[in-house]
Amino acid sequence: MFKRIWAVIQKEFIQTLRDRRTLGIQLALPMIQLVLFGYAITTQVSHIPTIVADQSLDAASRAFLQALTGSGYFDVIGSAASLAEVSRAIDAGRAQVGVVIPPDFAARVNQNDAAALILVDGSDLFTSQSAYNAATVISQAHSVEITLERLRRSGQVRGGQSFLPLDTRLRILYNPDLKDLWFLIPGMVALLLQMQTVILTAAAVVREREAGTIEQLLVTPIRPIELMIGKIAPNMAIALVNMLTILGLGILWFRVPFRGDFWLFFGLALLYMFAGLGLGLLVSTVSQNQRQVQQINGMIIILGLLLSGFIFPRSAMPQLPRVVGNLFPLTYFIPISRGIITKGVGIESLRGEVAALTAYVVIIMLLATRAFRRRLD
Repeated sequence: MFKRIWAVIQKEFIQTLRDRRTLGIQLALPMIQLVLFGYAITTQVSHIPTIVADQSLDAASRAFLQALTGSGYFDVIGSAASLAEVSRAIDAGRAQVGVVIPPDFAARVNQNDAAALILVDGSDLFTSQSAYNAATVISQAHSVEITLERLRRSGQVRGGQSFLPLDTRLRILYNPDLKDLWFLIPGMVALLLQMQTVILTAAAVVREREAGTIEQLLVTPIRPIELMIGKIAPNMAIALVNMLTILGLGILWFRVPFRGDFWLFFGLALLYMFAGLGLGLLVSTVSQNQRQVQQINGMIIILGLLLSGFIFPRSAMPQLPRVVGNLFPLTYFIPISRGIITKGVGIESLRGEVAALTAYVVIIMLLATRAFRRRLD
């Protein structure tokens, strides 16, 4: 048995090494994808183009605008004379935020009744959320600063003394600066591993079927399960190399801290790869050619991105999308990856996730083995 499996493994490795261009793409593509994703995907938007209609033109309006622009979230690209002109600039796409300060702004500030209108382009979700949150926090902080300055002038509050009855102190664990990459890179490692294991396995089997070499192998004493294991092993080796390279790239290039146990992560990543390999075998049994493999893999990637918790929290999803998300191994490995890399937790904190991933691997491998045998028969 082992001799037959080893013979298939040798054949697969020889074929892989002969096609050096494809091998180079398989090894380089995950790194390129990680770099592109790392720089392109962001949920925090700054330097938002902003147009201002300052109809007050006094110290109060200038102080408010300075508070907005000094935050780094808003970049003033021009001025306007009216609300209509601000709206036209946003409609034309020249600006995504508009600030309109009324003529009586300073007087109303003194009366505790001032209001500045901030228009946000809601067609860009992430930009509008960042602009809304930043404008709200900055406006509240500026209002508190004005009130505090008045109390200091009147002598009711001494320097350094707080006049607020409640002071909430927020401590953010694991990612104190809320860096996007610290959240995204562990998820990207999981995503790229799934992409590689599924596509490599499915494409290898379908390529053999298109070339007619599987039928030639079946007339030999080799059994279907031995053929399947022999097909999986080289892809596992390539996936291992890819895992180490993209993990190292995330740590060294993007400066994402690895807080947990590397060998724990390595062992669970191996388990996760079997899930991807099993899913790839399952895809190969329903694909007639490599184009169909690409189409199915693309669908798996899109659904995984949306439903696995990679970007959007699964806790906020309705029941049906969460059930569909359970069909993909990415859903089970993302909390493991983030737990070990970002939080530095051990196996005792990941028992539920590890049990779910193990059950998924067992089920998907059983289904893949049965479907693979049936397809060969």
